[in-house]
Amino acid sequence: MMLKFFLPLFILICCTSFSPTETKLALCNITVKATGINNAKGIMEFALYNNSKVFPEVGKTYRLIRKKVSSKEVSVTFVNVPVGKYAACIYHDVNSNNNCDKNFFGIPTEGYGFSNNIRPVFSAPSFEDCAIYVKADRVVSIKLIY
Repeated sequence: MMLKFFLPLFILICCTSFSPTETKLALCNITVKATGINNAKGIMEFALYNNSKVFPEVGKTYRLIRKKVSSKEVSVTFVNVPVGKYAACIYHDVNSNNNCDKNFFGIPTEGYGFSNNIRPVFSAPSFEDCAIYVKADRVVSIKLIY
């Protein structure tokens, strides 16, 4: 008697737990290309953010890639990134000191740039200004500002 009750219940639980229709989080690749490099030396830092509250704070990136500069264009690919909204910022660390050097007024003295090629006026741009929505593999080109 108990078997007649528990067997169908067990089968129902197993069938719903391992349903093939379960959706998985889609993953994409974001390739960021730095263009307009005026000096083929040093390191290019590519920072990817997914949180508007910390953009573009140093050390609070979603992902970060540093790559040696050996030509006038440098690209990196952030792999397996979930579908969503992101913003990228890059800088050319010409002297490889792991800092974006700035002048007395806080303006970078090394090349830098933001997704959507936003050119800041008095302060860093907002996450929303730089935001790109990624739902498939995507290439983002950023022209450096010197």
